[in-house]
Amino acid sequence: MVILSCSPEDIPRNDYAPSESATPVVQVGAERLLTDYFHLVDGKRVGIITNHSAVAGGEHIVDLLHAHPGVTVTALFGPEHGIRGTADAGEAVEDAIDEQTGIPAYSLYGQNRRPTHEMLSEVDVLLFDIQDVGTRFYTYPATMGRAMRSAVEAGIPYVVLDRPNPIGGQRIEGHIRKDEFVSGIGLYPTPVTHAMTVGELALMIHDQGWHDGIEELELHIVPMKGWTRDMLWFDTGLAWIPPSPNIPDAGTAVVYPGTCFFEGTPASEGRGTYEPFLQVGSPFVDEEVAADRLNERQLPGLRFHPVTFEPVSIPGMSRYPKLEGETVHGVKLEVTDAPAVFPVAIGIHLLQVFYDLLPDERKEAFFHPRGMPVRAGNTMVAQMIRDGVPAEVIIRSWQDDVEKFEKMRRPYLLYE
Repeated sequence: MVILSCSPEDIPRNDYAPSESATPVVQVGAERLLTDYFHLVDGKRVGIITNHSAVAGGEHIVDLLHAHPGVTVTALFGPEHGIRGTADAGEAVEDAIDEQTGIPAYSLYGQNRRPTHEMLSEVDVLLFDIQDVGTRFYTYPATMGRAMRSAVEAGIPYVVLDRPNPIGGQRIEGHIRKDEFVSGIGLYPTPVTHAMTVGELALMIHDQGWHDGIEELELHIVPMKGWTRDMLWFDTGLAWIPPSPNIPDAGTAVVYPGTCFFEGTPASEGRGTYEPFLQVGSPFVDEEVAADRLNERQLPGLRFHPVTFEPVSIPGMSRYPKLEGETVHGVKLEVTDAPAVFPVAIGIHLLQVFYDLLPDERKEAFFHPRGMPVRAGNTMVAQMIRDGVPAEVIIRSWQDDVEKFEKMRRPYLLYE
C-alpha cells in the first residue's frame, strides 16, 4: 500500500552555492512532516534512518523530533559514512550511542545492511531522511530499499521524507544496470543518473517489487513543496550539506556521475585531495595534452585545466586514497554552466582521452574487471573504449535504455 503524502590555486573553484541571505524556495519533506504530515508520527515510537545531511530549517531531523513532546525517538540508523558522516567511503561503521541524544545508533554499513527485527522491536514507524545525489552507484538508495524490506517484515509503516535531486529531475544518462552486476553500488536496474528524488525512487522500488515481499509495505512519501524538475541544487536556495565527505559542494555533485567511473580504474578520482571528483589523474598521462584534447571537444558547461596533484591521507575524507604519495597528472574540471553539463557523457570522454594517452603496456589493466562494469552497468562500455569507438557512439548506445526508463519511471513522478 502506498500513501502519497594550472596550479590548483590558479584554477577557478566550482562555487554555485546560493548566498547565505538567499531564501530557500524549496521546503523539504522533513519540514513538512512537522506541519502537514505530523499525524504520521504523532504519539509514535520513531526510528530514523539518517545522517548529518537531514537538516530542516537549520536543525537536524533527529534533534527536532527528539525535542518534540508528541514523539519518542527510540532508534537511529546510519548509512555509509555513519550518522554524522565522518567515516571513509566503504569503511565499516560500528553501532554506538548517539552522543547528542543518547539514542541507540545502529549501523547499516557494517555487519548489518538493514535493520534487524531486534533493532525495530521498539519502533512503531520507520523514517528515512538522507540527501541523495541522483546517481545509481551512490549507496543511500540501497540503504533505503533494504530498510523498506525490514519495515514490512516488522509490520510497521515506512516514511520517506523527500529531498531534491541536486542534479535535477530531467536528465537521464547511462545504460540500465545488467543483472550480473548487482552490488551495493548498483542495487537497482536504473541508468547511471535516474533524475528521480528518493521519494520517487522509493515508490518505484516498492511498486516494482525490487525486494521480496515489499509490495505489502505501508509506504508514505512526505513530498517537498516548491521543487520542480528543472531545478538543480543551486536553484533551491537551500544550504549544501555534504551528503558524504567526498561530495563537498554542489558543483562536485554535478560532475560526480561521470568522474566516479575513475574508481573503476587504477587512475585517481581525486580522493586524497580537497577537490575529489573535480580532478582526475594518472601518473602516466601528460596533463597539458589531456586538457587540450578535452577542451578541443567543446563539451558543454565545462572547461578542463591541466593539473598535477599528490593524493594524501585525509582523515574524514579519504584515509587510504588510491596512488597515495604519488605524483598524478590529469585535469581539473571547472563547471562554467551547470545546467548544460551531461556528466555521464563527460565521464566517457574523460575515460577515452586518458586511455588513449596511456603507454601501451598500461592499457590492458586500465579497466578493473569488476569495478568498471558495476559502475557502467555492463562490460560493453569499457570494451568500446578499448576498441576506439568514438565517444558520441558510446553515448548514443544508451539511448534505448534511457527511453525505456523514462516510460518506466513516469507513474512514480511526484513533481512537474
